[in-house]
Amino acid sequence: MSQTAELTRPASAHLRAVPTASRSDQEQRFAELVSTQWRPLLAFVTRLVGGDTGRAEDIVQETFVRAWRRIDLLTPEYGSVNSWLRRVASNVAIDSHRMRQVRPTEVELQHHDTPMRPDGSDGTDQILVGMVVQDMLSSIWPEHRAVLEEVYLRDRTAAEAAAVLGIPVGTVKSRLFYALRTLRGNALENGLRAS
Repeated sequence: MSQTAELTRPASAHLRAVPTASRSDQEQRFAELVSTQWRPLLAFVTRLVGGDTGRAEDIVQETFVRAWRRIDLLTPEYGSVNSWLRRVASNVAIDSHRMRQVRPTEVELQHHDTPMRPDGSDGTDQILVGMVVQDMLSSIWPEHRAVLEEVYLRDRTAAEAAAVLGIPVGTVKSRLFYALRTLRGNALENGLRAS
């Protein structure tokens, strides 16, 4: 079972699923973090998103995915773990809210409205590719995603993207490098490869 899928289960089920004797130190610390912080963080985020529990659970899940990636740094010596989780959850909620505002209103298509293509397909393959790309883009830092959007989606040069984003050209190039590296790594992890 993937880490993401395990995070969607209640904390108590999460702890029973992994035997204590076989956990590494990081997994043990992560399991303890989830068991102690899941409910308080979910309550905090639920209030933050106006009571939308489904959305709150998605945000908490994404927060714990990010926590897993930085589990070595999530210790009291580096600062309050609870504060870090709340800050990250708030940022994820803000990003989610912004994404919803820029999305067009969804309209349900009737069966007879679904156009067929000359090759006989209904375009489902392109929709799935779009969903995978959107999911991969959401896995990178917002600052890196903004640079990718400016350079690749809006077809701007590094200098133009720097002017639009209000950052130095070198920062644009650096963020672009790290964004592409992260996307390549995520693609390999998910079994995707260039065709």
